[in-house]
Amino acid sequence: MKHYKWYFLIIVLMALSVLLSACGKAETPTAAPPPTKEAQVAAPTEVSEAVTETEAPTEVSEVVETEAPVVPHVLKVANTANITTWDPVKSFSTEAAYMANIYEQLLRINPPDSAEQFTPLLAERWESNDDGTEWTFYLRKGVKFHDGEPMNADAVKASLEAAADHAGASFIWWALDHVEAIDDYTVKIYMTASSPVDLIASSLYGAWIISPKALQAATEDENYFEAGVDGGTGPFTIESYIPDQEIVLTRFDDYWGGWQDGQFDKVLIKIVPEAVTQQQMLEGGEVDLVTRIPQENYDDFRNKPDYDVIVEPSFFNYVGFFNTLRAPLDNTKVRQALSYAIPYDDIIKIGAYGLGTQSRGPVPAGVWPWSPDVKQYTYDLDKARELLAEAGFPDGGFTIKLTYASENATEEAFAPLIKDSFAQIGVDVEIEPMLFSQQWELSKSDPPNAQDMFLLLYWPTYSDAGSDNLWSMFHSSEYPFFNLSYWNNPEFDALVDDAIGLTVTDPQTSQEKYVEAMNLLVDEAPGVFFLDTQAIFIVPKYIHGFKYNLNYPFVHHFYYELTSEQ
Repeated sequence: MKHYKWYFLIIVLMALSVLLSACGKAETPTAAPPPTKEAQVAAPTEVSEAVTETEAPTEVSEVVETEAPVVPHVLKVANTANITTWDPVKSFSTEAAYMANIYEQLLRINPPDSAEQFTPLLAERWESNDDGTEWTFYLRKGVKFHDGEPMNADAVKASLEAAADHAGASFIWWALDHVEAIDDYTVKIYMTASSPVDLIASSLYGAWIISPKALQAATEDENYFEAGVDGGTGPFTIESYIPDQEIVLTRFDDYWGGWQDGQFDKVLIKIVPEAVTQQQMLEGGEVDLVTRIPQENYDDFRNKPDYDVIVEPSFFNYVGFFNTLRAPLDNTKVRQALSYAIPYDDIIKIGAYGLGTQSRGPVPAGVWPWSPDVKQYTYDLDKARELLAEAGFPDGGFTIKLTYASENATEEAFAPLIKDSFAQIGVDVEIEPMLFSQQWELSKSDPPNAQDMFLLLYWPTYSDAGSDNLWSMFHSSEYPFFNLSYWNNPEFDALVDDAIGLTVTDPQTSQEKYVEAMNLLVDEAPGVFFLDTQAIFIVPKYIHGFKYNLNYPFVHHFYYELTSEQ
């Protein structure tokens, strides 16, 4: 696997750790209420009869009736997400919240428990050869880009080649050999290794299909997209953009999916970083949809009859790495003891305001290859003391340094809970908050003398946490930069490598190997698996069609799917 993947991941994790931490007490995506339809234009006044009688009208003038102006159906949104770039190739940040309403992939992966794994978008169907190295996509006909260009095989080829060459998430195409346009509506993708291209092609990053005219313009002018120009096929196009303030999207009349009554003609998005302000705007009727309110106010909305409060699993989870290069954490029994001394329920209740479930390894629930067969530790101080005694530390008697990203409010909330619990088994914890960039530098520059315990919020780039989370965080190869436990286990490495190679050809055996690898992680305890986060959404009753898709964690809403009865 190419090492530049991890270079990009570092940059993105640093940027997004700031985003997620700026959202109040929890780092889980918190979405708020969808849009109300409020009239943007004053109601047309009635036209009264203006004919007066005269004694001898000599001429009767013709009265011309005019139609009342059409009032657009406007969805008003407050969102925290800012724009790093409008370039769909370079995009690898929070603008994904809007990109997913402007651009489309070949297909979209559906939420867990859906009847079908994928929804066809620009590809109507697809197939692969037996070993997953050749994938053929049969494209939807009659689709137009917003600039009028036809969506065809040449456009798909150009888009995927651009993604593999210089996308923010180009590493997801690390195994791409080449793309061939078989005919106008058939594309064949050749990979150098067995790859789940259906998952890759549905990624939130590095998989958008873009107008060739726009791609060419961006080649000639690297700032082409930045004023708010787009080259997508999605249901909405960019009407206007004021940096850091406002985005207006308007419906694309020629959208291949068509339009029905009740859908929105425009989306007015205000960029509002403060959760308190978003709540005030929602309750004051200034917006119909928000993406974040203070967590301490969730219960207030549960008691309001005009809102639905919806809790969904998310793409994120919290992990703590033990430094296995430092004594006494180089002792497996010590790591197991500390894993039993983690107050999991309190961390979820206090640190995440109840928005989470205890993890089963580093793969979030609902994401491949999560399994209920992966073991968990329980909170058991007696067992912790017993294991410490077996390891030669009957009264604890040692100190560990725990670091966390000071930008992350959830980690700030639950780090003291670890300290208090470890104190009960005789282990002292020195908590040291630092900026993520500083924490990262400490962990990578001198591992044997780095922190003893590193708290991290992590998520996969696309819907494959086997080749990402498991490989990235615990594989001992040269390039998994996020192996912050510095753990080296050849048995684990072999299981994960085998599982990755079988994802397409034999998914059942692949998952069995992944489960074996994850249970080995739990047994050896190079890390602590705290919680899989949950997302909360506050949706007004008059909005219909909302369904969160955890595979697209920064897209709180797909505006095309929403309708309003107002």
